[in-house]
Amino acid sequence: MTSTQATVTSPGATTGSRASATQPPPRSTAGDTAVTAGSHAVLIIWSLLVIVPLLWVIMSSFKTSSEIFASPFALPERLRFDNYANAWTTAGIGNFFVNSVIVVFGALIITMLFGSMSAYVLARFQFPGNRFIYYLMLAGLTFPIFLAIVPLFFVLRGVGLLNTLPGLILTYAAFAFPFTVFFLYSFFRSLSSSIAEAAALDGAGEWRTFFSVMLPMARPGMATVAILNFVGLWNQFLLPVALNTNPDNYVLTQGMASFASQAGYSVDFGALFAAVVITVVPVLVVYLIFQRQLQGSVSQGTNK
Repeated sequence: MTSTQATVTSPGATTGSRASATQPPPRSTAGDTAVTAGSHAVLIIWSLLVIVPLLWVIMSSFKTSSEIFASPFALPERLRFDNYANAWTTAGIGNFFVNSVIVVFGALIITMLFGSMSAYVLARFQFPGNRFIYYLMLAGLTFPIFLAIVPLFFVLRGVGLLNTLPGLILTYAAFAFPFTVFFLYSFFRSLSSSIAEAAALDGAGEWRTFFSVMLPMARPGMATVAILNFVGLWNQFLLPVALNTNPDNYVLTQGMASFASQAGYSVDFGALFAAVVITVVPVLVVYLIFQRQLQGSVSQGTNK
């Protein structure tokens, strides 16, 4: 009897499943179509606003100053790679570039290391003053940079770090630290505590648990905050102008401003645009490197 019922009901179930599988998806309404079209239009316009100026700068970097003034939007007569050589050597962009790499990456290493450790402790451990320290970090996000220029000037001069690259590294790291802690705090809070408990049962201490288990799981968040910090520090202008007046220690933003204002219209604009391209390329490279990390997820890190 049971086998007969199974024989009778199974075709119906199969037919129902096939019908549900072949059921057409719901049709989009006119409102959905309009929203989709409007979103694509806005994205296209925004992409053009970003891409067209960048392409114009790249094109102008292969021109002479006379070609730029004669026809700004025309293609160059020939590719003048000597503009990049002049920008790198004659204008001193090479020295400014090296200084920027030292300062930004030094600050990033300090910020990401101590910022992730601080965020982990604030997110995973309860101790007196925990919330106060966290809110103090949030207050640091609201503190304008220009209000700290004068105190920073006297502090760095007092410890002998004014107009030095180590002084800029510590200053950059200090201003990127609150954002790093704020961003990673929520990320560490969302991680499962059972994995840390399992690591503790296996005999791992707090340091081993953090560096071998929890930090790899937070890789997508670390990549995101690293990109945001890198862009902000690479484009920093006010801090180096106020705290680094030694021309030998200029960073790229200072060097570009000095190069552009040297002699008015007698500036080699081809080399100037080449210097702009040199300034932009590292940001694109860093983003492309960390973009793969952004595609990861916490669950993928946990499965690994």
